[in-house]
Amino acid sequence: MESKKKLRVFGRCPDLGLSTRALTLAPDLTLRRLKLSFLPQSLLSQTLTLDSLYFCLNGKPLPDSSSLAAAGIPNSSALTLRLRLRGGGGDGGATGAESRDCYLNMYATKKPDKVDPNETRLSKWTTCALSAEPLVPPCVIDRLGNLFNKEPLVEALLHKKLPKEFSHIRGLKDMIPIHLTPIPSAADSETKFQCPITGQEFNGKYGFLVIRGCGHVLSVKALKEVESSTCLVCHKEFSNMDKIVINGSAEEVRALREMMEEERGRLKGRKEKKVGTCLSGTKHAINEKDGTLDDRKKDGGGKRFKAVDMMPAHATKEVYASIFTSSKKFDFQETFTCRSLPLGRN
Repeated sequence: MESKKKLRVFGRCPDLGLSTRALTLAPDLTLRRLKLSFLPQSLLSQTLTLDSLYFCLNGKPLPDSSSLAAAGIPNSSALTLRLRLRGGGGDGGATGAESRDCYLNMYATKKPDKVDPNETRLSKWTTCALSAEPLVPPCVIDRLGNLFNKEPLVEALLHKKLPKEFSHIRGLKDMIPIHLTPIPSAADSETKFQCPITGQEFNGKYGFLVIRGCGHVLSVKALKEVESSTCLVCHKEFSNMDKIVINGSAEEVRALREMMEEERGRLKGRKEKKVGTCLSGTKHAINEKDGTLDDRKKDGGGKRFKAVDMMPAHATKEVYASIFTSSKKFDFQETFTCRSLPLGRN
């Protein structure tokens, strides 16, 4: 039988402080026997055992039962003897939890995802506040500065499905049509609108206002740089009451709400006053004493209208006046004929 060629192996054990040794070994030698021949007897006599050590080749651990040839160890290779670490690797050690339930609950409770404030801000300025769809003209704004696509808002009003947070929108009068200026060649960008004067993007980084009279959307910077009481686009006059802040802060929304309630109160008082004026009039009455038609209006000493003023010629005043007066009870005389007829009594 032909003998096998022996291998030259370099063994080292840095964990135990042993230096590198060059060994010439037979290919059928097992790694367990190699450990016995490589380690001094003084180490094995202590608490250190063979199972706590293992050989590795290029960082790959090798089983003790395999031979040098079976492990695929080439000639002139370097084997490293390492200490095997115990615990923390699913070997039944401590998990850091008091019980299994606590350990499972740590992973069962899903932590909420962190919300990016930049995405929240951009979504508020580029999507409809009701449908969360991208803003597409025609667009409207309410009295508190919320942006909407007109079609879904009208449908929600018709079907009475408007959320409670938008309960202040009662009809079309509470929707203000707005004119958004598109950005040229901004099809792929999330921001599609800008200020027509300064060119600032409509993305929430800059303040914007809506002029209620004309509906043009302008940046705050444009209105500060050009002080004018007319719109910078259509030159229509407006006042401070006509400015609506878009997506304003809590204080700005509170001021807009107070302004809205005050305006509704004035409008309600105006309607009640108008209705009261219409119902305060009295019917024309006839003066039964002199047969005149009295309209009960005080015109500051002016002459009142009398029916006898329009009396035809050759007519008797008393007879003509009786047309506009009712019969008086004391002038009625009961006779035998009317007593026998129920109609006469009535």
